[in-house]
Formats: sequence, structure tokens, C-alpha cells
Amino acid sequence: EIQASDWSSDVCSSDLGRNAMIILQILSAFSAVLVFTMILEIPKKYMLYASASGAVGWWAYLMVQNSGHSSMLAAFLSTLVVAFLSHILARVKKAPVTVFLITGTLPAVPGAAIYRSVYYFLQNDSALATKNLLETIQIAGAIAMGIFTMDSLFRLVLAYDRKKAEKG
Repeated sequence: EIQASDWSSDVCSSDLGRNAMIILQILSAFSAVLVFTMILEIPKKYMLYASASGAVGWWAYLMVQNSGHSSMLAAFLSTLVVAFLSHILARVKKAPVTVFLITGTLPAVPGAAIYRSVYYFLQNDSALATKNLLETIQIAGAIAMGIFTMDSLFRLVLAYDRKKAEKG
């Protein structure tokens, strides 16, 4: 007799099932960010682009994490991707970078780790609370470093282009 749990583990262990789960997660990230853009009252003309930046960021996060790397590295590299895309979208759409950057990094925010930190703190389990708090701080730091790194690179490139144009 085949049980539902046997079927779901067989489907998820296959390449097709794994790919379907990745696609479902990316679509879910897109949808979540789209709702977030509505809450933030981002202009309608930017909503789909902002949601796409969140979906691309989550795709990058999943690719890094599924290749066996840590959540911290996945958050850093996916934030680099989102920050790069945000700078490009901002220039193409003539909008502030933050419109795409804030919404794009949303899927990588360590909400579950924050929740677990508080939960274990309330349960008087200081070891697990501290472990989850440290994970939260590390991921938040990785996100901040990703934003800082890409922003700095864009500023350097723009400064170089300006100097080149002045001399040229």
C-alpha cells in the first residue's frame, strides 16, 4: 500500500519534483513580494519589477543553498544579485534603487530564525535562543554586506565613467 508521505518523498527526491519545488518557491517569493509592494504602496508601474527582483533573489538563494553552502553565504550572494539587478532597474526605470532593493531582499530576511530566537527565549532555552539569534545576526549582516558591496561597486564604476567623460 502506498501512502501519501511515500509519494511526496518520492516526488521531492526526483529531479522533476525538486525542480517543481524550486519553481513553486520562486513563484511564492514573487507573490509574497508583490503583496509587500502593495503594502508599501510602491507605484504600480514598478510592482512587477520589484516582485521579479525578489523572485530572482530567492532563485539565487536557493541555488547557493542547494549546492551545499550555508544560509549566510546564500543570503550574501543572493543580495549581491538583487542589489545588482536593483541598480540596473533603477537606471532603466528611472526610479530610486530602494524601490527594488528593499522588496528584492525581503525573501532572504531571516524571519524564521528571529521567530525561533524569541520562541526559545520565552521557553527559557537560552542555548537554542542564542544559537538562533546568532544565525539571525549573521544572515542580516550578510544581507547588509551584499548591499554595501554592490552599492560601492556601482559608485566606483559611476565615478570612473564620470572621470573618463571629463577627460574624453
